[in-house]
Amino acid sequence: MRKAWWRLGCGLALVTALYAFQRPFRVYVSMEPYDNVALPSDWQQASEWVFGRLMYPQHPNARFARFGFRWGRMDWREGGTSWTQDYPRADRHFSQALRRLTRINARSVEQPVNLDDVDDVYNWPWLCAGEMGDWKLTDEQAKTLREYLLRGGFLMIDDFWNDDEWERFEESMKRVFPDRPVVEIENADAIFHAVYDLNDRYQIPGQWALGGRGYMSQRAAGTVAHWRGIYDDKGRIMVAMCFNSDLGDSWEWADDPGYPEKYSALGIRIGVNYVVYSMTH
Repeated sequence: MRKAWWRLGCGLALVTALYAFQRPFRVYVSMEPYDNVALPSDWQQASEWVFGRLMYPQHPNARFARFGFRWGRMDWREGGTSWTQDYPRADRHFSQALRRLTRINARSVEQPVNLDDVDDVYNWPWLCAGEMGDWKLTDEQAKTLREYLLRGGFLMIDDFWNDDEWERFEESMKRVFPDRPVVEIENADAIFHAVYDLNDRYQIPGQWALGGRGYMSQRAAGTVAHWRGIYDDKGRIMVAMCFNSDLGDSWEWADDPGYPEKYSALGIRIGVNYVVYSMTH
Protein backbone atom coordinates (compact mmCIF):
# COMPACT_ATOMS: atom_id res chain seq x y z
CA MET A 1 0.00 0.00 0.00
CA ARG A 2 2.86 2.33 0.85
CA LYS A 3 4.46 1.69 -2.56
CA ALA A 4 1.15 2.30 -4.31
CA TRP A 5 0.72 5.67 -2.59
CA TRP A 6 4.31 6.57 -3.40
CA ARG A 7 3.78 5.78 -7.09
CA LEU A 8 0.55 7.76 -7.15
CA GLY A 9 2.29 10.70 -5.55
CA CYS A 10 5.12 10.58 -8.09
CA GLY A 11 2.62 10.39 -10.94
CA LEU A 12 0.67 13.39 -9.67
CA ALA A 13 3.91 15.32 -9.20
CA LEU A 14 4.92 14.57 -12.79
CA VAL A 15 1.57 15.67 -14.19
CA THR A 16 1.68 18.83 -12.07
CA ALA A 17 5.18 19.58 -13.30
CA LEU A 18 4.14 19.15 -16.93
CA TYR A 19 1.19 21.51 -16.53
CA ALA A 20 3.42 24.02 -14.76
CA PHE A 21 5.46 24.46 -17.95
CA GLN A 22 2.43 25.07 -20.17
CA ARG A 23 1.20 28.57 -20.84
CA PRO A 24 -2.22 29.08 -19.24
CA PHE A 25 -5.31 29.23 -21.43
CA ARG A 26 -6.29 32.74 -22.50
CA VAL A 27 -8.91 34.21 -24.82
CA TYR A 28 -7.67 36.87 -27.24
CA VAL A 29 -9.54 39.48 -29.27
CA SER A 30 -10.82 37.84 -32.44
CA MET A 31 -10.54 39.31 -35.90
CA GLU A 32 -14.09 38.10 -36.44
CA PRO A 33 -16.93 40.53 -35.65
CA TYR A 34 -18.01 38.65 -32.55
CA ASP A 35 -16.91 38.72 -28.94
CA ASN A 36 -19.64 36.64 -27.35
CA VAL A 37 -18.37 33.07 -27.71
CA ALA A 38 -19.14 31.56 -24.32
CA LEU A 39 -16.59 29.32 -22.63
CA PRO A 40 -17.76 25.69 -22.46
CA SER A 41 -18.50 24.53 -18.94
CA ASP A 42 -15.69 21.95 -19.11
CA TRP A 43 -13.02 24.29 -20.50
CA GLN A 44 -10.62 23.51 -17.63
CA GLN A 45 -10.89 19.74 -18.05
CA ALA A 46 -7.61 17.96 -18.82
CA SER A 47 -7.48 16.00 -22.06
CA GLU A 48 -5.20 14.06 -24.39
CA TRP A 49 -5.53 16.40 -27.40
CA VAL A 50 -5.72 20.19 -27.72
CA PHE A 51 -6.36 22.38 -30.74
CA GLY A 52 -3.21 24.51 -30.93
CA ARG A 53 -3.83 27.83 -32.72
CA LEU A 54 -0.57 29.23 -34.11
CA MET A 55 -0.07 32.94 -33.43
CA TYR A 56 2.10 34.89 -35.87
CA PRO A 57 3.19 38.45 -36.75
CA GLN A 58 1.31 40.25 -39.49
CA HIS A 59 2.90 40.66 -42.93
CA PRO A 60 3.08 44.34 -43.96
CA ASN A 61 1.43 43.43 -47.27
CA ALA A 62 -1.23 41.26 -45.67
CA ARG A 63 -4.69 41.42 -47.17
CA PHE A 64 -6.07 42.97 -43.98
CA ALA A 65 -3.04 45.12 -43.08
CA ARG A 66 -4.62 48.38 -44.27
CA PHE A 67 -7.60 48.18 -41.93
CA GLY A 68 -7.73 49.52 -38.42
CA PHE A 69 -8.57 48.23 -34.94
CA ARG A 70 -8.98 44.47 -35.19
CA TRP A 71 -7.33 44.29 -38.59
CA GLY A 72 -3.67 45.18 -38.44
CA ARG A 73 -3.02 48.08 -36.05
CA MET A 74 -3.16 46.02 -32.92
CA ASP A 75 -0.18 44.18 -31.47
CA TRP A 76 -0.48 40.66 -32.94
CA ARG A 77 0.49 39.27 -29.53
CA GLU A 78 -2.81 40.64 -28.19
CA GLY A 79 -4.96 39.21 -30.97
CA GLY A 80 -7.12 41.06 -33.47
CA THR A 81 -4.88 40.36 -36.48
CA SER A 82 -4.97 37.67 -39.15
CA TRP A 83 -3.99 34.74 -36.93
CA THR A 84 -7.37 35.13 -35.20
CA GLN A 85 -9.38 34.65 -38.40
CA ASP A 86 -12.10 32.02 -37.62
CA TYR A 87 -10.95 32.01 -33.96
CA PRO A 88 -12.31 30.85 -31.58
CA ARG A 89 -15.54 29.45 -33.06
CA ALA A 90 -13.85 27.25 -35.67
CA ASP A 91 -11.45 25.83 -33.08
CA ARG A 92 -14.21 24.91 -30.63
CA HIS A 93 -16.62 23.58 -33.23
CA PHE A 94 -13.92 21.31 -34.64
CA SER A 95 -12.89 20.09 -31.17
CA GLN A 96 -16.54 19.25 -30.49
CA ALA A 97 -16.79 17.35 -33.79
CA LEU A 98 -13.59 15.44 -33.04
CA ARG A 99 -15.11 14.31 -29.73
CA ARG A 100 -18.24 13.07 -31.46
CA LEU A 101 -16.61 11.35 -34.42
CA THR A 102 -13.68 9.67 -32.66
CA ARG A 103 -12.74 8.37 -29.22
CA ILE A 104 -10.11 11.09 -28.81
CA ASN A 105 -10.46 12.97 -25.54
CA ALA A 106 -10.28 16.49 -26.99
CA ARG A 107 -10.23 19.63 -24.88
CA SER A 108 -13.24 21.82 -25.53
CA VAL A 109 -11.18 25.01 -25.96
CA GLU A 110 -8.23 25.91 -28.13
CA GLN A 111 -4.72 26.95 -27.07
CA PRO A 112 -3.15 29.99 -28.79
CA VAL A 113 0.59 29.27 -29.18
CA ASN A 114 3.25 31.97 -29.58
CA LEU A 115 6.55 30.74 -31.05
CA ASP A 116 8.37 33.41 -29.05
CA ASP A 117 7.52 31.33 -25.96
CA VAL A 118 10.14 28.91 -27.25
CA ASP A 119 9.64 25.92 -24.97
CA ASP A 120 5.86 26.18 -24.80
CA VAL A 121 5.24 25.09 -28.39
CA TYR A 122 6.48 21.57 -27.55
CA ASN A 123 3.49 21.12 -25.23
CA TRP A 124 1.10 21.29 -28.20
CA PRO A 125 1.96 18.66 -30.85
CA TRP A 126 -0.84 19.72 -33.26
CA LEU A 127 -1.03 23.28 -34.58
CA CYS A 128 -3.44 24.92 -36.99
CA ALA A 129 -3.13 28.31 -38.68
CA GLY A 130 -5.19 30.25 -41.21
CA GLU A 131 -4.80 33.25 -43.52
CA MET A 132 -1.32 32.05 -44.45
CA GLY A 133 -0.84 34.81 -46.99
CA ASP A 134 -0.67 37.15 -44.01
CA TRP A 135 2.10 35.68 -41.84
CA LYS A 136 5.68 36.91 -41.60
CA LEU A 137 7.85 34.94 -39.20
CA THR A 138 11.00 36.30 -37.64
CA ASP A 139 14.24 34.34 -38.00
CA GLU A 140 13.92 33.01 -34.45
CA GLN A 141 10.30 32.00 -34.95
CA ALA A 142 11.19 30.16 -38.16
CA LYS A 143 13.99 28.35 -36.32
CA THR A 144 11.66 27.34 -33.49
CA LEU A 145 8.95 26.13 -35.87
CA ARG A 146 11.49 24.07 -37.83
CA GLU A 147 12.77 22.40 -34.67
CA TYR A 148 9.21 21.77 -33.47
CA LEU A 149 8.24 20.06 -36.75
CA LEU A 150 11.41 17.98 -36.99
CA ARG A 151 10.84 16.73 -33.44
CA GLY A 152 7.44 15.34 -34.42
CA GLY A 153 5.10 18.34 -34.37
CA PHE A 154 2.38 18.80 -36.99
CA LEU A 155 1.10 21.99 -38.63
CA MET A 156 -2.12 22.26 -40.63
CA ILE A 157 -2.44 25.49 -42.61
CA ASP A 158 -5.45 26.82 -44.44
CA ASP A 159 -7.29 29.67 -46.17
CA PHE A 160 -4.84 31.26 -48.56
CA TRP A 161 -5.64 31.89 -52.19
CA ASN A 162 -4.01 32.77 -55.53
CA ASP A 163 -0.40 33.51 -56.40
CA ASP A 164 0.03 36.65 -54.31
CA GLU A 165 -0.95 34.95 -51.05
CA TRP A 166 1.09 31.86 -51.95
CA GLU A 167 4.16 34.05 -52.46
CA ARG A 168 3.74 35.71 -49.05
CA PHE A 169 3.23 32.29 -47.50
CA GLU A 170 6.40 30.93 -49.15
CA GLU A 171 8.42 33.89 -47.94
CA SER A 172 8.23 32.54 -44.37
CA MET A 173 7.90 28.84 -45.19
CA LYS A 174 11.17 28.85 -47.12
CA ARG A 175 12.88 30.26 -44.06
CA VAL A 176 11.48 27.41 -42.00
CA PHE A 177 12.51 24.74 -44.54
CA PRO A 178 14.75 26.19 -47.27
CA ASP A 179 15.82 22.70 -48.33
CA ARG A 180 12.49 20.83 -48.28
CA PRO A 181 10.07 21.06 -51.23
CA VAL A 182 6.35 21.62 -51.05
CA VAL A 183 4.67 18.78 -52.94
CA GLU A 184 1.17 17.67 -53.86
CA ILE A 185 0.00 14.95 -51.45
CA GLU A 186 -0.90 11.82 -53.37
CA ASN A 187 -4.35 10.29 -52.92
CA ALA A 188 -2.79 7.08 -51.64
CA ASP A 189 -1.06 8.83 -48.74
CA ALA A 190 -2.19 7.60 -45.31
CA ILE A 191 -3.30 11.11 -44.32
CA PHE A 192 -6.32 10.75 -46.62
CA HIS A 193 -7.24 7.33 -45.19
CA ALA A 194 -6.47 7.61 -41.47
CA VAL A 195 -10.19 7.50 -40.57
CA TYR A 196 -12.15 8.43 -43.70
CA ASP A 197 -11.25 7.58 -47.29
CA LEU A 198 -11.00 11.02 -48.86
CA ASN A 199 -10.18 10.36 -52.49
CA ASP A 200 -13.09 12.56 -53.57
CA ARG A 201 -12.03 15.99 -52.31
CA TYR A 202 -13.42 19.24 -53.63
CA GLN A 203 -12.83 22.92 -53.06
CA ILE A 204 -14.29 24.25 -49.81
CA PRO A 205 -15.30 27.91 -50.18
CA GLY A 206 -15.39 30.30 -47.30
CA GLN A 207 -18.59 31.77 -45.99
CA TRP A 208 -17.42 35.01 -47.60
CA ALA A 209 -17.58 33.37 -51.05
CA LEU A 210 -21.26 32.46 -50.74
CA GLY A 211 -24.39 34.53 -50.93
CA GLY A 212 -23.80 36.34 -54.21
CA ARG A 213 -21.78 39.23 -52.77
CA GLY A 214 -19.21 39.21 -55.57
CA TYR A 215 -16.25 37.82 -53.68
CA MET A 216 -16.13 34.59 -55.65
CA SER A 217 -15.38 36.44 -58.87
CA GLN A 218 -12.69 38.60 -57.22
CA ARG A 219 -10.75 36.10 -55.13
CA ALA A 220 -11.81 32.49 -55.60
CA ALA A 221 -13.11 32.27 -59.16
CA GLY A 222 -10.94 30.07 -61.34
CA THR A 223 -8.88 28.74 -58.44
CA VAL A 224 -8.28 25.02 -57.96
CA ALA A 225 -8.03 23.37 -54.56
CA HIS A 226 -4.64 21.86 -53.71
CA TRP A 227 -3.67 19.54 -50.86
CA ARG A 228 0.05 20.01 -50.40
CA GLY A 229 2.61 18.97 -47.84
CA ILE A 230 6.17 19.01 -46.59
CA TYR A 231 7.64 15.64 -45.54
CA ASP A 232 10.40 14.76 -43.11
CA ASP A 233 13.21 12.29 -43.88
CA LYS A 234 11.07 9.34 -42.82
CA GLY A 235 8.18 10.18 -45.12
CA ARG A 236 5.96 11.76 -42.43
CA ILE A 237 3.95 14.83 -43.37
CA MET A 238 4.99 17.68 -41.08
CA VAL A 239 3.06 20.50 -42.75
CA ALA A 240 -0.30 19.89 -44.45
CA MET A 241 -1.58 22.74 -46.64
CA CYS A 242 -5.13 23.38 -47.78
CA PHE A 243 -4.51 25.89 -50.57
CA ASN A 244 -7.40 27.63 -52.35
CA SER A 245 -9.87 26.30 -49.78
CA ASP A 246 -11.23 27.57 -46.47
CA LEU A 247 -11.61 24.68 -44.02
CA GLY A 248 -11.67 27.13 -41.13
CA ASP A 249 -14.99 28.52 -42.33
CA SER A 250 -16.37 25.01 -42.81
CA TRP A 251 -15.77 24.49 -39.07
CA GLU A 252 -16.72 27.97 -37.94
CA TRP A 253 -20.09 27.97 -39.72
CA ALA A 254 -20.93 24.29 -39.28
CA ASP A 255 -23.88 25.21 -37.05
CA ASP A 256 -25.25 27.87 -39.44
CA PRO A 257 -28.18 26.65 -41.59
CA GLY A 258 -27.10 29.10 -44.27
CA TYR A 259 -23.72 27.43 -44.79
CA PRO A 260 -23.95 24.31 -47.02
CA GLU A 261 -23.57 21.10 -45.06
CA LYS A 262 -21.50 19.41 -47.80
CA TYR A 263 -18.60 21.76 -47.16
CA SER A 264 -18.61 21.30 -43.39
CA ALA A 265 -18.92 17.53 -43.86
CA LEU A 266 -15.75 17.38 -45.94
CA GLY A 267 -13.86 20.02 -43.96
CA ILE A 268 -14.45 18.24 -40.66
CA ARG A 269 -13.48 14.86 -42.10
CA ILE A 270 -10.24 16.26 -43.48
CA GLY A 271 -9.47 17.76 -40.07
CA VAL A 272 -10.24 14.47 -38.29
CA ASN A 273 -7.90 12.60 -40.64
CA TYR A 274 -5.15 15.13 -40.08
CA VAL A 275 -5.45 14.85 -36.30
CA VAL A 276 -5.43 11.05 -36.26
CA TYR A 277 -2.56 10.97 -38.76
CA SER A 278 -0.53 13.36 -36.61
CA MET A 279 -1.10 11.19 -33.52
CA THR A 280 -0.11 7.95 -35.27
CA HIS A 281 2.78 9.00 -37.54
